[in-house]
Amino acid sequence: MYLLILLLMVSPVYASNLDKDAEVVSLEGEKIELLVVEPATVFATKKGGRRLGVYPIDTKLQLLGMTDKGYKVKGQATHSLVTGWVSPSKLAAKDPKFIENLKKHYEREMQIRELIANSEVAIGMTAAEVAQAIGEPTKKESKQTKDGMTGTWEYSKGRERKMYTNTVDPSTGQVYRKFSHIVYEETEKLTIEFEDDVVSSIASMENAGVPNVKVIVPPVIFGYY
Repeated sequence: MYLLILLLMVSPVYASNLDKDAEVVSLEGEKIELLVVEPATVFATKKGGRRLGVYPIDTKLQLLGMTDKGYKVKGQATHSLVTGWVSPSKLAAKDPKFIENLKKHYEREMQIRELIANSEVAIGMTAAEVAQAIGEPTKKESKQTKDGMTGTWEYSKGRERKMYTNTVDPSTGQVYRKFSHIVYEETEKLTIEFEDDVVSSIASMENAGVPNVKVIVPPVIFGYY
């Protein structure tokens, strides 16, 4: 049931050359194999361009990255080992829903990148993604289970106010203000609940009534074997 969970927890942090392209989701290092079901022309770029060769039917390809319209793969073409871009329509996996779920993963990854760029959180994000988006919480209550982290993270913002008292100078009788102490006032509070490492609810102290909470698809879990 949980095959390839690591694949779909790929961090949005730009760690590879493929990820430097805003339209590309890198899958390098995941060792995903796809099978060529129709002769597949290999192109130099994600938008086509120069033809690098053709992958014959039944060729096994390593998936390196993807956009919403093409896959970057590596495999043995008719003349040599070639790395380039091919159409998903020419490929297949043993799991008939693999390609469909891979597309869902791509769409989710694009949403995650936008949320992180805007320092926003949404139901369906993982704990690691939340930390990338808005940092570590000011208060954390959590426990680790075999399925992931469960618990609550709290983020608070506030301001310090200096407090003063009126004091009478015994020698002159004049009244003056004297610093007393500092009070911290909480102005914002964000509470995020997790279940099995995925955000299940978000509450904000700023909002009156129902908060405007975004929801995305949780990490898609699938296998290609």
